[in-house]
Amino acid sequence: MGARGTAVLSPRALNRALLGRQLLLGRVDLGVAEATEHLFGLNAQDPDLAYFALWNRLERFTIEDLTVAIERGVLVRSTMMRATQHLMSAADFRLVRPVLAPLLRRVQRNAFGGRTTGVDLGELVADAAELLEGGGVLTRPELGRALARTRPGADAQALGWTVQYLLALVHPAPSGTWGKRGATPFAVFPGVPEAATADDVRELVRRYLAAFGPATVADARTWSGVSGLREVFEQLRPELRTYTDEAGRELFDLPDHEIPSPDLPAPVRLLAEFDATLLAHADRTRVMTEPIRRQVCQGAAVAATVLVDGTVAATWTRDRTGVLTVVPLRSISAADREAIEAEALWLLDFAAPGAVHDVRFG
Repeated sequence: MGARGTAVLSPRALNRALLGRQLLLGRVDLGVAEATEHLFGLNAQDPDLAYFALWNRLERFTIEDLTVAIERGVLVRSTMMRATQHLMSAADFRLVRPVLAPLLRRVQRNAFGGRTTGVDLGELVADAAELLEGGGVLTRPELGRALARTRPGADAQALGWTVQYLLALVHPAPSGTWGKRGATPFAVFPGVPEAATADDVRELVRRYLAAFGPATVADARTWSGVSGLREVFEQLRPELRTYTDEAGRELFDLPDHEIPSPDLPAPVRLLAEFDATLLAHADRTRVMTEPIRRQVCQGAAVAATVLVDGTVAATWTRDRTGVLTVVPLRSISAADREAIEAEALWLLDFAAPGAVHDVRFG
């Protein structure tokens, strides 16, 4: 117990709590929309990443399951947490996008403010919405060029990127579906409020804790990119449960979410690049040591990783010939290598059924 009687959670206890909420202690029987809402979004910087995320977590999951949900607009892809591409349910997009608006305005200002000097951003957004009115779809370059026609001398590329940050846009199918890459299409998503209410921000914090808690204020800020959350946590304090970690940091959680036993077994999992499990906290020691983090997270890149007993033990890559290469970052037992190989072969069969596959250890 802590100095004031608050329960102290070890890194392993936090690890099992995170794995449980991220559906990584065992595959579950959920539909893709329900699972995506439970996980509070999936990283989708590359279109295939969300597919691998759900494959790791769901009992019965096919590529077609997620593709159909994206094509029907049940799940939408857009610039979201940390100003990166995520896949969320339509309902969650309407909740989260207004909360992220100040972050996205700040990103636009920092990245493209100098290149849009003299441009009336309010008029720019209104013109973009008009160009996309009635369900229209334009790629980012097409929209940028169209906006530049009435703004002589303006930087068309900067205009396209600016609208991506300032207008509630989604990237409709086939963008975001398995293997589909290329110019990013834009469509206006209807019914998104221009500004978030205080209740919206509090609900975002609750949903974050449900998917990633227990967590500190800094953890929530790291996951979302949203500032000013300390005051929100204080508003919610009467309804939250608190713990401390071994470093003495205060952790918040929802009262109806129990902490699983640290002794629960955790199966081998091959997480794709940028999986939220590795990115949802300022303190990542619940899933990997600091030396391993420096090898996994280099610059803006986050490698695909292998979890053994719930923590990162290796990275993995897959080439076009059907070879998956595992590079250990710490000692791995023979039994765990067998488990990794079996899981890797299953992943390869999911990604390219019927092809010849091979798993190698680097």
